[in-house]
Amino acid sequence: MTKRPGDVNKYVAIAGFRNVKIRDVNHFLESVRREIDEAHVQFFDAKLIASQQHLYFAALNALKAFEKKLNISNSLAIEVLLYASAQRQITKAVDMLGIKPDSSQVAVLVIAETKQGADIALEAVSKLTSGERDDHVLELTDEKFEGVKRLFGISDLEIEAKLKKEGLEREALVDLVIEHVALLATQS
Repeated sequence: MTKRPGDVNKYVAIAGFRNVKIRDVNHFLESVRREIDEAHVQFFDAKLIASQQHLYFAALNALKAFEKKLNISNSLAIEVLLYASAQRQITKAVDMLGIKPDSSQVAVLVIAETKQGADIALEAVSKLTSGERDDHVLELTDEKFEGVKRLFGISDLEIEAKLKKEGLEREALVDLVIEHVALLATQS
């Protein structure tokens, strides 16, 4: 997915990968930075990503924070990680959602000036990532549900209050995660 969020003059691309093998995270991230200098790239452990919308709204909030000069970090990629994790501390955000040597399912988010720039950066990431492209790793599955709920401190009561009808618990959780992401902007 590559989209231009609202009135922001940037493009956001989000993708998922499975069967990823990253032995040295720092070396991997350095090689990505060397290869891609025209875009901002952030990686996430996809096992705790609630959906593409989760990352999209994290990117939108990060872009708005930079636009209004309310950003926490000097790096747009780090700002997206902070919003995606709903944390103000980089170390906590990395611990929660950052990739680790045992991350086999990885989400990547790219922000670029143009759609072509975002697509080119995503293509380069695809070549650097040892896994196979699979956007399904971004979906909130039954297996991910409890871990995401725990990560964001979302209670069963909150989910029940959000439920519009039975069987839509996953959608309710995604909405609540996005609310947590948006609330980061109000914290000081």
